[in-house]
Amino acid sequence: MDGLDAFLLARIQFAANITFHILFPTISISLGWVLLFFKLRFVKTGQQHWMDAYQFWVKIFALTFALGVVSGITMSFQFGTNWPGYMEKVGNIAGPLLAYEVLTAFFLEATMLGVMLFARERVSERMHTTATLLVAGGTTLSAFWILALNSWMHTPAGFEMINGQAHVTSWLEVIFNPSFPYRFTHMMLASGLTVAFLVAGISAYRWLRDDRGAEVMASLKTGIYLAAILIPLQIIAGDLHGLNTLEHQPAKLAAMEGIWKTEKGAPAILFALPDEKAKENRYEIAIPKLAALYLTHSLDGVVKGLDQFEGKHPPVAPVFWAFRIMVGMGLLMLAVSWASAWQLAPWKKGTDRTLRPWHAKLLVAMTFAGWVALIAGWYVTEIGRQPWLVTGVLTSAEAASQVPAPRIALTLALYLALYAALIVAYISVVFYLARHKKHADQPFGDDNTAGDTEKQLNVVNYPEKEGGARA
Repeated sequence: MDGLDAFLLARIQFAANITFHILFPTISISLGWVLLFFKLRFVKTGQQHWMDAYQFWVKIFALTFALGVVSGITMSFQFGTNWPGYMEKVGNIAGPLLAYEVLTAFFLEATMLGVMLFARERVSERMHTTATLLVAGGTTLSAFWILALNSWMHTPAGFEMINGQAHVTSWLEVIFNPSFPYRFTHMMLASGLTVAFLVAGISAYRWLRDDRGAEVMASLKTGIYLAAILIPLQIIAGDLHGLNTLEHQPAKLAAMEGIWKTEKGAPAILFALPDEKAKENRYEIAIPKLAALYLTHSLDGVVKGLDQFEGKHPPVAPVFWAFRIMVGMGLLMLAVSWASAWQLAPWKKGTDRTLRPWHAKLLVAMTFAGWVALIAGWYVTEIGRQPWLVTGVLTSAEAASQVPAPRIALTLALYLALYAALIVAYISVVFYLARHKKHADQPFGDDNTAGDTEKQLNVVNYPEKEGGARA
């Protein structure tokens, strides 16, 4: 019993760590590119409000990056303390991929972030822009290596087992395993949506506090338009990812859809209470044949049920509900972003092209909506892989350590307390920065004078044009 308790506690601890950690890289990955966009707009137009936006959001980027680094360290510890069997069996693959992430991405990000934060007055504008580009590229490269490893754990390829250990036969097959393109695309779009709603939400919060200068309106539009563009792409990518999951991880797909028995013309279940013991859904609301249609492209297509994976399928209820939370939040993002983009559409004139207070409050409420969808999606991904840690190669139980349950329980309690405090502190600081932002430019209303914007904004001269002197 103690062993079982320790195993469950170890899984809960890992879930707590990954839940906390993933929040921050998800923001830093795409916020780096948003910063680059702000910087390039400043360089092209010379309008000071783009640099004001850059300087505001680079502070949030630095805070996010720091928390991502700290939480990532605890993730590394857990591989050795709670899951020693993981590195023993697949360390020849996991170790190099993690090392590539540190050597090619993390050092690059950390170094160039210093230039972004502290060296703008000491380097040329071009060098500062290059540093921003390198940080943005570094965050994406970091995601590339981590998702390559995570995808390999779901759909392992390019290796062979020798004396109980995995050895690489093709690094190309390891990295570009069957689920990697879909998982990487899905994650990058999720990151973009998380940042889009963060930028729009914080900007709307400032707008509600009568902070309606050019910088706020530019950031608000950037967030809204970015979300409106990315959400339909995410829906398409998610559908393709689902088809890939159907091919390579049918047990996970069956749990996501709540399909207990293999059948032709499987229904799409909108609501149900999965009953693991009875192996059925209670209070089911379903649309006949719809799941078969979007999964097999045939109304009479056959979809494998959980009955085909007895003892080798994930717990159904958490995967089933996490999937619906993710999809539901995605549909809400679609509605809010498109309605907001329509409200601020460039063809509208005068007072028709402005937010309403209730609309701005909705955007504020959606500030961290990306986190909700992200966590739900990762629960689908990671719980849906159970009982495997590496599909078909290593189960979670086989990789677990023999650390006594009380020790794991103690560290778990400390982690949870610390993480709760850090989350509250992070959100508080973000809104504190929004409340105390000072503007160099003067407010010009709800964008009603869009045609006169350039006349009202400060224009800066570039050092290159002034013999190296900054105006």
